[in-house]
Amino acid sequence: MQSVREIHQATEADLTPELLSSVTPVVLRGLVAHWPLVQAALRSDSATAAYLQPFITPKPVQAFLSPPTQRGLYSYNADLTEFNFQRKLMPLAGVLEHISQNADVAEPHGIYVGSTSVNHILPGLRHSNDIAALQDKPLVSIWLSNPSRIPAHYDVTDNIACVAAGRRRFTLFAPDQLDNLYVGPLDFTPAGQPVSLVDIQQPDFVRFPKYRQALQQAQVAELAPGDAIFIPAMWWHSVAALGRLNILINYWWRQVDAFYGAPGDALQHALLSIRDLPAAQRQVWQALFDYYVFSPQPQSHIPPQAQGVLQQLDELQARKLRALLLNKLNR
Repeated sequence: MQSVREIHQATEADLTPELLSSVTPVVLRGLVAHWPLVQAALRSDSATAAYLQPFITPKPVQAFLSPPTQRGLYSYNADLTEFNFQRKLMPLAGVLEHISQNADVAEPHGIYVGSTSVNHILPGLRHSNDIAALQDKPLVSIWLSNPSRIPAHYDVTDNIACVAAGRRRFTLFAPDQLDNLYVGPLDFTPAGQPVSLVDIQQPDFVRFPKYRQALQQAQVAELAPGDAIFIPAMWWHSVAALGRLNILINYWWRQVDAFYGAPGDALQHALLSIRDLPAAQRQVWQALFDYYVFSPQPQSHIPPQAQGVLQQLDELQARKLRALLLNKLNR
């Protein structure tokens, strides 16, 4: 394993277009150290909860609850027939109370709230705890838990994750490590994205021997309150929250307009329509995908006004294409 590249005493000036479109991760030490929430976290967990109190609404959040035997891991049971946690809607105040009550327990009952809109559940928090350069990003989420471990997974978006309370350890794997990570089901996932089945804290190299190769290429970073990390889209990352109270705020965005579709939908449709074709037909479709999608070839033999979706899409063309797909899928 190797360390993630770091920028020390980072400021918003470091969030250049080049960094925000990088294809490798970067740690941004101290990027949000000035946030009042971070300053409260540096004092104590109780100060953190007190700082959040005025922003908390009675709106429920979805919490994951896990028994002490899972040691904070949120994943599957042994035979992948169920998850190893339960879901429960509860107010954020109740989540903080649960964490406080278990703070001094050696092996606490786990509680984890992930990917919840900051504006929805803590309106006003971002007025003093935000990154101005990223204010236009469409998704700003909060993650809150006691000690937790999230298996390696990827996001289709670029990501800047800011540690506001507690410490977090990120273990990152480049996209080319897919085959070494032993990824679980695509259609039965803990939180929407497929995850590695390897317990990164206690890897079973007999069951998952190629995981050793992934570890050799892994990049690791441990972040304190005020630190942030840029994670490029499609990089696998496992995240361990190490404190008694852990809070992370992250910014997600894509480098294309919002009208573009989700690539994961195309993968699922390819499973439905292409994967089980005869091998010769799959090869033909692979060539077609290369020609039109992965290495798009010039279409100068077609007049521009007739190229339709073969041109770079705009919002109107995307809407027409989506309607065409919906009509075909609904047959």
